[in-house]
Amino acid sequence: MGQGDMVGPLDRAVGYALKRAATALRVAMDAALRPLDLTVPQYSCLEVLSQRPGLSNAELARAVFVTRQSMNLVLRGLQDRGLVTRPATASHGRALPSELTSAGRTQLRAASIAVRAVEKRMLEPFSETRQNRLLQDLIACTDAVAVHDDGRETES
Repeated sequence: MGQGDMVGPLDRAVGYALKRAATALRVAMDAALRPLDLTVPQYSCLEVLSQRPGLSNAELARAVFVTRQSMNLVLRGLQDRGLVTRPATASHGRALPSELTSAGRTQLRAASIAVRAVEKRMLEPFSETRQNRLLQDLIACTDAVAVHDDGRETES
C-alpha cells in the first residue's frame, strides 16, 4: 500500500474536515436551540414536518438522521409539549402521521431564526457564489458515496 492510498495528515483530509465542520455546526446549533428548550433532532423534526406534514415515524427518522426508536422518543416529547399532534390510531396500516400544532409552528419560527443565524455565521467567509458552490460540492460528495437502500453503493 502506497502513501497515496492512506489518509495522510488530518489537516489535509477532506473527510476529517467535514466531520469537524459537522461537529462545530452541531455544537453551535445545540447552543442556539438550548434557550428554546429544543434539541437538534427536535428542531429538525419540526422543520421537516413543516415542509412535509403527515410523515410517518420511519420517514421522519430517515429525514432527521436518527433511528426509528429515537424518533419515537423525539415525537413523544414534542407531542407532550403540544408542538406536534399524532392520531391515537392509524387510519390505515401502522403509520401515525405527524403534524405541527399552532404552538409547534410558533416554536419552529423562533428555532429556525436561531439556526439560520448559526448557518449565516458559518458561511460568513464565503461570497454568495462560493456558498452556492459549496452546497453543490457537498451534494456531489454525498451522491458520490451514497448507499442504496439494499446496501450497495451508488454508481457515479
